[in-house]
Amino acid sequence: MEDSSERLESEPSEMKDELSMEIDPPFNENHATAEDWRKALHKVVPAVVVLRTTACRAFDTESAGASYATGFVVDKRRGIILTNRHVVKPGPVVAEAMFVNREEIPVYPIYRDPVHDFGFFRYDPAAIQFLSYEEIPLAPEAACVGLEIRVVGNDSGEKAASGTKGGSSGSPVIDWQGRAIALNAGSKTSSASAFFFPLERVVRALNFLQKGRDSCQGKWEAVTIPRGTLQATFLHKGFDETRRLGLQSETEQLVRHASPLSETGMLVVDSVVPGGPAYKHMEPGDVLVRMNGEVITQFLRMETSLDDSVGQNVELEFERGGRPFTVQLMVQDLHSITPNYFLEVSGAVIHPLSYQQARNFRFHCGLVYVSEPGYMLFRAGVPRHAIIKKFAGEDISHLEDFVNVLSKLSRGARVPLEYISYLDRHRKKSVLVTVDRHEWYAPPQIYTRDDNSGIWIGKQALLPNSQLISSGIKVIEQGLTSNIVLENRLVEPLHQDIGEELVNGVASMDTSSSDHVTDEPHVQEESDNGTKKRRVEEDLSADGIVIADLNGLPQFEQLEDPRSPGDTVVRDEHGTSADSGNASVAERVIEPTLVMFESSGPTFTDMCLLSLHPLFSTYGPSESDLALTNLNFHYVIEPALHRGETVYLVGLSRSLQATSRKSVVTNPFAALNISSADSPRYRATNMEVIELDTDFGSSFSGVLTDEHGRVKAIWGSFSTQVLKKIISGTEAPSLLINGIKRPMPLVRILEVELYPTLLSKARSFGLSNNWIQALAKKDPVRRQVLRVKGCLAGSKAENLLEQGDMVLAINKKPVTCFHDFEDACHALDLSDGMEEKLGLTIFRQGREIELLVGTDIRDGNGTTRDPHPAVRALGWSHGSPVHRYGLYALQWIVEVNGKPTPDLDAFVNVTKEINDGEFVRVKTVHLNGKPRVLTLKQDLHYWPTWELRFDPETAMWQRKTIKSLGTGNSP
Repeated sequence: MEDSSERLESEPSEMKDELSMEIDPPFNENHATAEDWRKALHKVVPAVVVLRTTACRAFDTESAGASYATGFVVDKRRGIILTNRHVVKPGPVVAEAMFVNREEIPVYPIYRDPVHDFGFFRYDPAAIQFLSYEEIPLAPEAACVGLEIRVVGNDSGEKAASGTKGGSSGSPVIDWQGRAIALNAGSKTSSASAFFFPLERVVRALNFLQKGRDSCQGKWEAVTIPRGTLQATFLHKGFDETRRLGLQSETEQLVRHASPLSETGMLVVDSVVPGGPAYKHMEPGDVLVRMNGEVITQFLRMETSLDDSVGQNVELEFERGGRPFTVQLMVQDLHSITPNYFLEVSGAVIHPLSYQQARNFRFHCGLVYVSEPGYMLFRAGVPRHAIIKKFAGEDISHLEDFVNVLSKLSRGARVPLEYISYLDRHRKKSVLVTVDRHEWYAPPQIYTRDDNSGIWIGKQALLPNSQLISSGIKVIEQGLTSNIVLENRLVEPLHQDIGEELVNGVASMDTSSSDHVTDEPHVQEESDNGTKKRRVEEDLSADGIVIADLNGLPQFEQLEDPRSPGDTVVRDEHGTSADSGNASVAERVIEPTLVMFESSGPTFTDMCLLSLHPLFSTYGPSESDLALTNLNFHYVIEPALHRGETVYLVGLSRSLQATSRKSVVTNPFAALNISSADSPRYRATNMEVIELDTDFGSSFSGVLTDEHGRVKAIWGSFSTQVLKKIISGTEAPSLLINGIKRPMPLVRILEVELYPTLLSKARSFGLSNNWIQALAKKDPVRRQVLRVKGCLAGSKAENLLEQGDMVLAINKKPVTCFHDFEDACHALDLSDGMEEKLGLTIFRQGREIELLVGTDIRDGNGTTRDPHPAVRALGWSHGSPVHRYGLYALQWIVEVNGKPTPDLDAFVNVTKEINDGEFVRVKTVHLNGKPRVLTLKQDLHYWPTWELRFDPETAMWQRKTIKSLGTGNSP
């Protein structure tokens, strides 16, 4: 149905003016002078404050974030500030009020109306030391048509007429006597119009708060303000429209006689919330005639009757299509259907559906509502505003049901979840949720609002003996072949002859899905950098294959159809088979060995993740596609392919269907060149790839084979020497891999980024003919020389090599490709001596120079610490102090309160000295080199300081609290 305001805007302006002249009461002439307004503003402005609010969690109608708004003092002695409900926030909030003289004090919420857009903060009046101000009196009775008004916004200045702008929510609408006659609630961005909220209900709530404060000595205590509801909404419609709805003329005459002469219409039911007191008793279009025997045509009188009758029956008389009827309904406490608690699990915020949202979505109040999906639910594809109906096969009607099911699940469990969305309310959607097996987040907590203090108190949602809390990784030491109990499941050790099995060919694996399949895409409601980053990091998936020796025909286990034992068949994830004649030879050979695995962060999964090369890290297609969307290539594995050779790309689709595509190699030795990203992240360097003549797009991946199914390249690189080291064992620290504690490999590398230059261009830079001929003879196909693009900071090559150096030879042997550098480093490991340096012959500015450059030894573990926050700001959370004060990503934190923070230990030591509520001075340097100093306020209640540490004993990241409001410094 068309909104009434939209219909009114579509009518001619002359008609609107004429209607206003007829239906609005006469107004008094305004004789206020400019001097009167000057005096009024001089009195009002000091009582208007800027409210800086931070919604620490998404809750109900509001999302997490930081914002500015306006409020004004309505009770100086008790310290009460009036503003909007969406400023006070229905959920956790941290706020400060800044007065006109720049005095800033903390404020705490004491009331937010469940329906109307007004709320109150409290503050300590004694905290204001340097400002003289007076409270602004409320005068709702002074509002009338034609009254000249001013809106005092948060810039402590006057705004023209009724026009407002951003940040003016909660501003007082004043008359020339300095009285507030309305509250600014919002505005239209497309015009200069604004929406003002009348103050009658505000005055009532303020009186309750004042009486409650006077009855308590020493501190604020929660004040109950009765609010009643029938869970139905009404609209005021003119008599002309009520007649069209079937209102009898006798009823209209009765209502007109019982109402003021200015009355022009009646209240009509607009919507009824399912499951509420009015459900199945009232319908849209019903015209309200009487309530408790009294004719009611105005919202204020109806709300007053409901608020005074909470828990009691009211009698309502309606007409529906000209037929009168009467109902007796119980008035429900509006606060009882307004949630004051929520569950936080793996970053998700889940709470009962409020009356506000139930009215918007036409759902029952109290259903399990996803205010923020967080990590666990977002990975599964559950959007914001979803209503959870089933979890792990059990019906979910209340939040307690969800918590009870969650307590029975162990970490890593994959269970179905069924939900509905208000956008598609008639279709239930099912996804697979992987219960967070990591310790990146705190255990599930229930936060409950404490109206005495104005903060939300958190407590553990699950008992300590629940499976989710107690389940974890327990290692049973048995030498190299120790077993591991993973989330109450025993993972048997791999066979001792695993080395032989891998070296002889391709390890055979069952195809199994670790990815959810839905017929609905992820709901994307936010487009900020934080959402994009999280979507990239949490939705990575790839096809993978475990291989060791690619020189011969891969060995695989054939899947046999029992009806035709001799025929090879291809099976899908449901076990159904397809005729092998429909698949290519390459597809039939490779398909049984393909698996799909999902990356969800810095952890080792149940699959056998052998190693992450420090430079050529194994990663899935989704991550590489970020920088390589328009290129077609796959990592080279010897023996090398040749230009014009026919190849097949064989892989798995997201539905685990084996597919293959045919292509031709156009360039078997293309140098990979990925430009630096705006934010620091992994970037493959010193790699050659294969270019094909077919664009397979960004969603298809797998292995590259010849027509006989022999693997020639894979989408994802690993080093063969690393694989041998894992099998044979080294002196490096051990790490759990597929249930076996194995030593991690150490890889020797030259930490230099290189790029190729054609010999023809090298000649122009002055390279001699002798070297050009030597390099061309060594590699007649590539005909290139490698140049230094840069050195890794802190590497042994950093102060020896310069950008633009041409590397001609290593240990007197010409080098032309990246593999030559890998072979030279590997040769150092095989030598009996302790030599760790390479003899490089370089060409720099017309001169040949001999250098001894040291190599570095790295493993695939990466960093083992991930603090929050870090010395380098990697990201931020909505509603956090970092978000509130603008300490965003891409900045190095070099000082905190004047103390240098060169490393994480120094940073942690400084943060331990900062108490809750203290302001911190932080000096940062952006990646572009620009320094900056900012301040932020420590919040240990909602955002304790913690860090993530990688535990090699369990191959998991462990969360450790550094400092919180309840525990203080950790030992």
